[in-house]
Amino acid sequence: MINLSNATKRFGDRILYQNASFLVRPGDKIGLVGPNGAGKSTIFRIIAGRDHLDDGTLSIDPGVLVGFFDQNVGEMRGRSALAECMAGVGRVSEIGAELAKMEERMGRMGDEPMGDDEMNRFMERFGELQMEFQNRGGYDLESRAQAILTGLGIGPVIYDRPVESFSGGWKMRIALAQILLLNPDVLLMDEPTNHLDIESIIWLEEWLKSFKGALVMTSHDREFMNRICGRTIEIANKTITTYSGNYDFYLKDRELRREQQISAFKRQQEMLSKEEEFIAKFAARASHAAQVQSRVKKLDKIERVEMPVETKKIHFEFGQAPRSGNDVVRMESLAKVYDTPEGGTHSVFSGISGVISRQNKIALTGVNGAGKSTLLKVIAGLTEPTSGKSILGASVNMGYFSQYSCDLLTAENTIWEEVTNRLPLASIGYLRSLLGAFMFSGDDIDKKIRMLSGGEKSRVMLACILAQPVNFLILDEPTNHLDIDSRETLLEALQQFDGTVLIVSHDRYFLHGLANRVFEIDHGIMRTYEGDYSYYLEKKAILTK
Repeated sequence: MINLSNATKRFGDRILYQNASFLVRPGDKIGLVGPNGAGKSTIFRIIAGRDHLDDGTLSIDPGVLVGFFDQNVGEMRGRSALAECMAGVGRVSEIGAELAKMEERMGRMGDEPMGDDEMNRFMERFGELQMEFQNRGGYDLESRAQAILTGLGIGPVIYDRPVESFSGGWKMRIALAQILLLNPDVLLMDEPTNHLDIESIIWLEEWLKSFKGALVMTSHDREFMNRICGRTIEIANKTITTYSGNYDFYLKDRELRREQQISAFKRQQEMLSKEEEFIAKFAARASHAAQVQSRVKKLDKIERVEMPVETKKIHFEFGQAPRSGNDVVRMESLAKVYDTPEGGTHSVFSGISGVISRQNKIALTGVNGAGKSTLLKVIAGLTEPTSGKSILGASVNMGYFSQYSCDLLTAENTIWEEVTNRLPLASIGYLRSLLGAFMFSGDDIDKKIRMLSGGEKSRVMLACILAQPVNFLILDEPTNHLDIDSRETLLEALQQFDGTVLIVSHDRYFLHGLANRVFEIDHGIMRTYEGDYSYYLEKKAILTK
């Protein structure tokens, strides 16, 4: 379907990939991986026709429809959510409009008859359009649009809400729904799980599993990738490499290939050293001139094996957490009610009671809008409960990271200025080590905050929070914008943290690896599960049968 051959792409004077190739076949489910800045999004833009190769060829089979979802949703205005979703189907919408005109023309045939040849051409065209419209799902377009929107968390109550009234994250869901409704032959998806809650991610996962076309996607959600993708393509170190398995397979095979390359490099270096030693020893002897020249020519022709490049990763370890009391938080009949714009009230949750004990690692779960972030703010003391009490225990030093913490960074500060302002007592050596641990070194520390990506801003904010002498961490979606490697390193650090953690995250792999208790907010009440995330899923499955 799609063949990228001997492709070279440059970004300024930097080579993203050179003489690289890969193939997208019918029905492929491909995970596209690689470090930030390697060129994954550029590959999508090239296939979608928004960018071009500097050298090499891109061939797409005739008639193949490519759909591309990225993080730039563009302008959305003047339609309802449902109408906006349906407006994005492109060719299907055009066919529907043409069929409507042709049906209208057929209704006037008694008054405006056609000749036989014209009629034959007309009916042949009508039949072709009907067939394509049916194959593209045109006849059940509205019902499919409704099902997709509902699956992504935009239910019937808000189908007709003006699209401009939605936040950026919800507009992203509408844009995602547009691409799914398009039902293309090849689906390109750049981070489709951003801004989705776990329920929507699970729905999208099932939809993509049953999708008949080919899929190429990036995702920072390891479990999502593993469940969907049967092949993995890595863009790294100026090349593109294909692995015939999911993300876990890719990690193992990549490490195996890396070990083999290191062994080959060492063997070659030993051979080269011996040859060069021979040449140096006998270069001046006429009796060995032929042998020396032969070995010189041999060395000139040898293709040199390169040492694998080490991937840059976050490396962070907590210091010893100050000991807190055994009861870190005690919640007593907490309730939160908001006033609505219409003059009424909305109850977020009520009657929430429970204890967070020292060294608990608690996952706070619930559907989008259940009140998870609100409960975290109440516990953190950032908003008052309408009734009830949340009491911090003795000697609790709290660190709080929210989805919007990065908004608190000063745009005109450099990374160095931001961190030194937030950690005024830390030594220069410690701060440099801290920033290095979060992948900011050399000239990076002089970058302005406003120039950073979402992931870079998250790393700056996490560095500032995690460097404090805290023993209770409240984390609201800390993995948003972090790549898989950064997520896993953060997970390892939190696993070793000997304090207490309360976390909201839509990354199931992260929750499986961290939580030893689960609090679930469901219809305004909180259920407690005295086990890890797998235990919670088992018990929840029983409750929902």
